[in-house]
This record gives sequence, C-alpha cells and structure tokens, in this order.
Amino acid sequence: MTSDAASARPDPTDEVVDLCRDLLRIDTTNTGDNDTSVGERRAAEYVAEKLAEVGIAAEIHESAPGRANVIARIAGTDPSRGALLVHGHLDVVPADADEWSVHPFSGELRDGYLWGRGAIDMKDFDAMVLAVVRHWQRTGVRPARDIVLAYTADEEAGSDYGAHFLVQRHRDLFDGCTEAIGEVGGFSYSINDSQRLYLIETAEKGLDWLRLHAKGRPGHGSMVHDDNAVTALAEAVARIGRHRFPVVVTPTVRAFLEEVSDLLGVALDPDDPETAIAKLGPIANLIGATIRNTANPTRLAAGYKDNVIPGRATATIDCRSLPGQSELLEQQLRELVGPDIAIEYIQRQPALETTFDGDLVDAMSAALRAEDPGARPVPYMLSGGTDAKAFSQMGVRCFGFAPLRLPADLNFSALFHGIDERVPVDGLQFGVRVLDRFLRTC
Repeated sequence: MTSDAASARPDPTDEVVDLCRDLLRIDTTNTGDNDTSVGERRAAEYVAEKLAEVGIAAEIHESAPGRANVIARIAGTDPSRGALLVHGHLDVVPADADEWSVHPFSGELRDGYLWGRGAIDMKDFDAMVLAVVRHWQRTGVRPARDIVLAYTADEEAGSDYGAHFLVQRHRDLFDGCTEAIGEVGGFSYSINDSQRLYLIETAEKGLDWLRLHAKGRPGHGSMVHDDNAVTALAEAVARIGRHRFPVVVTPTVRAFLEEVSDLLGVALDPDDPETAIAKLGPIANLIGATIRNTANPTRLAAGYKDNVIPGRATATIDCRSLPGQSELLEQQLRELVGPDIAIEYIQRQPALETTFDGDLVDAMSAALRAEDPGARPVPYMLSGGTDAKAFSQMGVRCFGFAPLRLPADLNFSALFHGIDERVPVDGLQFGVRVLDRFLRTC
C-alpha cells in the first residue's frame, strides 16, 4: 500500500468522536414498554453498516419488532484459545430535554466533551469498540483470540429483549466464549496529580425489582375510613425508604477499600467502612451502595377519582442485593412491609462476583499502565446491573472494562441516568488506545 493510501486511513482516535456522535443522535430511548421504546433497530443497522463497510459480517437479531441486537465475530490467530465477548447495549434511559443544558440527542461537542443521553451509558464504549475493529480491518490486524461483538437492546429494562434473548435463542453465536468485558469499569479516579485508580468491575449487585400491593375497602372520600389501601401502602413504602440495611463487606469491596485506604493513608475499620468511603468524594455514592442491600421506592399508583378511596394501591421498589443476599433481602423486606402487603417480583437476577486475577486482568492492567503510567487498577463492585447477568449464565467470566481517563473534578457517577450526561473527548480517545492494546493480545 502506498504511503498516500496509508495516510488517508482515518485515525481511530479521531473516528471514535464521529462514531459516538452519530450514535448519540439516534434516539434509542427504552421506556420498558415495546409500544413506546424507540430507535434500537436504527442503531443496530448503523452498527452493522459500519462493520460491513470494513468487511466485518454482522447479523441483526430481533426479539420483537424494533428490538434489535447485532452480533459479529472477528477471527483470531490462535483458534485453540477461548473467545472474548465484547458487549455493549444500544438503548438508553429516557431524558427530558427541558432539564438539559443541550438537547439530549444532539450529540453536541462543547467544552471538550461530547454531550448526550448515552454518552457514558454506554454509547461511548460502543463507539470505542467500533473504532478499534474498523482500524484493525483497514490495517490488517488480527487479534490473538476470537472476538465476539454483541451490541444489545433492552439492557436498561432488564435485557429480556436483548442479552437474555440472545442467550436463550442464539447461544451458538457465543460458542467458545470464556470471558467477557462490558460497561462501567476501567474508569479513573484521581488520588493526586500523578496517581489514578482505575476501577475494574469484578462484581455487580443483584437486580431485585418488585411491586408492593396493598388492598383495602373502597369507600367515599368524605367518610372516616380505617381500611385504606393508600394509607397502608404509604406506611410500608416509608418504612422501606427510611431503612438502612446492615453493612456487609464482600471480598471485592474489601479489596477495593484496602487499596484506597493504603493510597489515602486512611485506616480501614472493617466494622466501619463508611469512614473510608466518605473520603472518596464524587464516587462515594457509587461505592457506598455496595456495602449493603438497598431498596428505593420509585413509583406509586392508586385510585381513579379524587373523592373515592381505592381498594388497591401499588408501589415499585428498586432493590439491589449483594452477592448471596437476595433471599435474605426478601426476608428483610417482608418484615418491613408487614403481613398485609403483597410482594411481586418484576425482575430478579442474581448478583455476580469473580476474582481479580488471571491473564485477562493482567492484560487490562498492562494496557492501562502503558497509556497512563500513574494507573493503579483495582477491583470494585457495581451498584447496578449489566448484561453480564445474562452472559454469565453461559459460564462466561464477566468484567466491566470500558476504559476512560476522567478529569479529577468530574462527578462521573452522577452522570449515569442523570442530566447533562457527557463524556470527555480525550477520555474517549484514551479508551480507544487502551482497548486497541488490550484486545490485540489479551
């Protein structure tokens, strides 16, 4: 190839910005309802087209009209090695444009950031992976092992139309996969100007979404009424909302806190981890949610007329359980709500936890240190959940590794499902360089 042709190739660290911007401009809002969720098919077609442009064959699998998933496999040089699954979801949570500084689906470039719903959750990683594999195809690079790419639907509502559908109906597409990387890991937390922790997700809490149902005697709103479903439900919801579950420090969280305590010079009291966590600034909320089970009321529904006492009332509670704690959490909730409130599970998916060791972890750490000599990779537990819950059912060992070097003053955890979600452009470009190093040889 001539030098002119080589120089005409897009640089992946430049192309990632355009790819991410294009994805952000596709509204892929997942409301949890098939009738009102939008854009996943369009985003899937965009990804498939970008892969096809460079000669990577991709398949689109729909679980329901418009709920589309993309799968592709890149052959490695060593067929004896297990394949690596690289997965990212294309859907996003809703965004109210009136609350944002920019339109949430504008993909606006401002102040060194790319703004939009999905900028960090998780179209940034989707774009980084696309940029890397497109660069490989243009330059003749082959990874050491097979890489299976999965761009999924419906992660924000439990993955029934995305990762779970693929695992249940198209498991053959993942033949040979032994390990996986996905979202919310590999991001930096600055200790000082020269040292940064990079949090690699080795565990995530369980998903225990449920509804509470209260029954009472319907009646006229003007009467004295002691059997009111709304009152009973409100009392149960208040007890849950104000309750703090006991502290339980898992192996992953203990390892993280020991690293942090060492770097910050803070004594770690196993019986009082919150003292160390309080020193973490912007990520304290993220880590603080991983030392106990949590239950947060999110929705209420009751009644049909202002002067009618309804016979039924319901509430939705977003519960997240620590590894091995789901059954205990249910017992704790039943004690809190009392015998007259019924509990119905909407989603129940187990917590995950793996160890922070092995060749894959070594490769992640080496790639981070090569791009940031001040990097100190550490394991951590995600307080939320990811598509790893589905892929782990195939015996795949799952990690969160979507590398980003972040400004020290950015409140990264607040951007997830928050307003003015944005990703630093230089962070995107850092992620491309790290993933390129990691995926070539891992």
